[in-house]
Amino acid sequence: SPQVIIVVHWLLTVWGCMDYIFPASYAWGNFSVLAVGIWAIVQRDSLDAITMFLFGLLLTGVTDIIHISLFYPSHKDLSDLKRFSVGMAIFSFLLKPVSCYLVYQMCRERGGD
Repeated sequence: SPQVIIVVHWLLTVWGCMDYIFPASYAWGNFSVLAVGIWAIVQRDSLDAITMFLFGLLLTGVTDIIHISLFYPSHKDLSDLKRFSVGMAIFSFLLKPVSCYLVYQMCRERGGD
């Protein structure tokens, strides 16, 4: 269900932002897409909402790659908190293809192609 997807990605994004490794664009991008996901939950018949949620997840997957690769700290700067935050951001990124597949199935159920 979209509620589970949103809660899991919200939690992983919060944990990924704990140490301020990533710029504000990481948080803004991910939380904005989750807000569109809430719109998709509220309007269960809206094909636009679920389609925008799907494309937002795909787009934040690309931006997550950029954020993680550009802002990954050097080995000497890795504290336990930074390691945890980056790990949660990577875990969120790795879950996005599964989330995209599930949201795509929901999109098809709502009448999308």
